[in-house]
Amino acid sequence: MTSEPIGRLLVANRGEIASRIFRTARSLGIETIAVYADGDANAPFVRAADHAIALQGQTPLNTYLSTEKILNACATTSADAVHPGYGFLSENAKFARAVQDKRLIWIGPPADAIEQMGDKLTAKRRMQDAGVPTLKAIPITSDTDALVAAEELGFPVLIKATSGGGGRGMRVVHNGDDLKAAITSAQREAKSAFGNATVFLERWIAATRHIEVQIMGDLHGNVVHFFERECSIQRRHQKIIEEAPSPAMTSELRVRLGEAAVAVAEALNYSSAGTVEFLLSGDEFWFLEVNTRLQVEHPVTEAITGFDLVYEQLRIAAGERLGYTQGDLNITGHAIEARLYAEDPAQDFLPTSGTLKKWKPAPIARFDSGVESGTTVNIEFDPMIAKVISHGGNRFESIRKLTRALEQTQIQGIKNNRDFLVQLLKTPEFVQGDTTTDFIERVAPLRERPIEREELNSVLVAVALFTQHQTNDKDEPDQPKLRSQLPAQHHAFEFNGQDYDVKCDLIVDQVYRVVISGEQLDARVMLMEDDFIDIELDSRRVRCNLYLDENTWYVHTTSGDCEIRTRPLFSLQDTTLLTGNLSAPMPGKVLTLEVENNSQVQSGELLLVLEAMKMEHRIVAPYDGVVSAVHVSVGDIVEKDVLLVEMAATEQT
Repeated sequence: MTSEPIGRLLVANRGEIASRIFRTARSLGIETIAVYADGDANAPFVRAADHAIALQGQTPLNTYLSTEKILNACATTSADAVHPGYGFLSENAKFARAVQDKRLIWIGPPADAIEQMGDKLTAKRRMQDAGVPTLKAIPITSDTDALVAAEELGFPVLIKATSGGGGRGMRVVHNGDDLKAAITSAQREAKSAFGNATVFLERWIAATRHIEVQIMGDLHGNVVHFFERECSIQRRHQKIIEEAPSPAMTSELRVRLGEAAVAVAEALNYSSAGTVEFLLSGDEFWFLEVNTRLQVEHPVTEAITGFDLVYEQLRIAAGERLGYTQGDLNITGHAIEARLYAEDPAQDFLPTSGTLKKWKPAPIARFDSGVESGTTVNIEFDPMIAKVISHGGNRFESIRKLTRALEQTQIQGIKNNRDFLVQLLKTPEFVQGDTTTDFIERVAPLRERPIEREELNSVLVAVALFTQHQTNDKDEPDQPKLRSQLPAQHHAFEFNGQDYDVKCDLIVDQVYRVVISGEQLDARVMLMEDDFIDIELDSRRVRCNLYLDENTWYVHTTSGDCEIRTRPLFSLQDTTLLTGNLSAPMPGKVLTLEVENNSQVQSGELLLVLEAMKMEHRIVAPYDGVVSAVHVSVGDIVEKDVLLVEMAATEQT
């Protein structure tokens, strides 16, 4: 077979995988073509391509799942090859044939192999015939009594879509009462994601390991495997942590699994990249399925083998031979991938949407992403933001590098699972390699990052001083030496529903006495730039990147991100009459203070006077009572909603 060079490559996909494929194609001098749905019009992957074609639609079904629209885009751009990425049409045999019928190069396995393995039930029967151990499965048709089938398998059972992957169309059911609704839901989800609503039942084994073997074959009958990956840590049946090699693997077991995977590939006359998936318990394994495409987690295999799998796919599709044998392949070090998702771990990992206010990946790991600052995460598609891949000399080094890469990445403006991933990586169970498919339920890593009071104080001081310097620079740009004469300034913040009053009193240039809700700290500003502040707080250095969006400060420290709101817990219109907590109705200067702690006051009595916009504003007692706390002094400059005075009502007799 002669080689057929690829000149123009269309990627029938979106997001990070489209960007990933474009990167390799560009390195080979291949022109790249993107296709995009309406919501992706301004996405980074569209700009990353040499050419782009609008698919004129919003949903997966009428864009990335439309064979007609994809082929029209190929014709419009004179593409000579199509790479399907993963998901969408990547495991659709009819699409593969349609591409080849147009005399285009298909970057993937033969359509026959996709057809046989794309239907998981057909794949199971084929593997049973080949003597590969499988779990029993029962298809759900209009004639199936689902309850009888489930009881035959034994609860709990897994409902699984015959097409596609990525956890879609999958449900675990523990009893007959939930079975019917779960089947309907899985069918509906499978239809939406893959265009095929067929599902089947399978025995659910909770505490196993999910092991997959990366295979690669050429068009000349040569097949090798690139060793295994472990993908046991999942939520909603979707992988979030993948690593290679598996911490549970022995040399003997690796050989057995590799040989089984290659045998499967040879039986299918397989070419291009693919993955054979197994469940592993001890040294016993069962065949799950063949993913006839490039996997999301392929970067960890690239890291430990040194091969660019997209490059290999492109070479093979063009007719080239592998050029290496199994004996030429080796494992170097250990790699782990974490999937960053727009989702809320505290709400059972429900997907979220919105705009990334700030996205700045840490430089110590590989990031495969399709986002940038300002990117909108669209509710129509998968909420994955990025894949973060670390590679170290051993597993412990890889864990450390991945943990720090996640902590040091700025990802602000949208709820995400970054802090959960960090907490997961730090659990003793993960560090020890105790990773089974029930990991999240069994180990229960913290869903959010705990922020201790010391870190919170540091962040509050950093935001207050950053705000204060910005204000002073605007007010007195030509008189920096006069700042030591400025009165103390108050700042009101809210974090996690609690109100914090921060008072900053400038002692000498760059040196402040700070009081946070009664706690006094000494602070010195060491450096300040457009979005960065470096302070010395009680002899400890604190460095923060800050970004303000409306009334929210997005703050990044060496431990991660947090959000500080300028809205206090107490507001004048909401709580004054109920609690006596009196807040500043506008920014101003405390002109006079008529009361002190424990002062007895009557309703309407003057407490203090604020000067704002050259006018005086009287703050009076809302009822008879006692002043329980005064938070300001004469001359203080306060922001709107800063807590001024607290009162307690006089008991009625």
